[in-house]
Amino acid sequence: MFHIILHQPEIPQNTGSIGRLCVCTGCRLHLIHPLGFEVTDYYLRRAGLDYWEQLAPMHYESWRDFLEKTPTKRLWFASTKGAVVYTQAKYEPGDGYVLGCETKGLPDEILREFRDCLIKIPMQGNFHRSLNQAQAAAVVLYEGLRQVNGW
Repeated sequence: MFHIILHQPEIPQNTGSIGRLCVCTGCRLHLIHPLGFEVTDYYLRRAGLDYWEQLAPMHYESWRDFLEKTPTKRLWFASTKGAVVYTQAKYEPGDGYVLGCETKGLPDEILREFRDCLIKIPMQGNFHRSLNQAQAAAVVLYEGLRQVNGW
């Protein structure tokens, strides 16, 4: 099982879509607070459809709370600041993919602490900030599933 970890997500539709992705792939969703929305938000539920009821995401008060309680084997951090392209990393069952909030990405202190585990999704040109959070989660997760399960 892989894990998707959202660090302080702000947009409920992205989190709803990622929740749906997790249910469809057998992954666990972890939400690190504060969130930019309530878990009862209409748009979160709308994006997650009836999948949200099957999800049971894990909630953490902070990044440190997550680290103390994490069930993940290893962590990979999706960031435009990563040096390793996501397809070059070697994933294993139990790994977790950490994605930052939509407007700010991951905090610098996390990027510094885990600099050897930063992965990036290549983009054409230098004028793009990043992919949508839900799209990025799907891209990196499916590469892990391809490597581990042959999907």
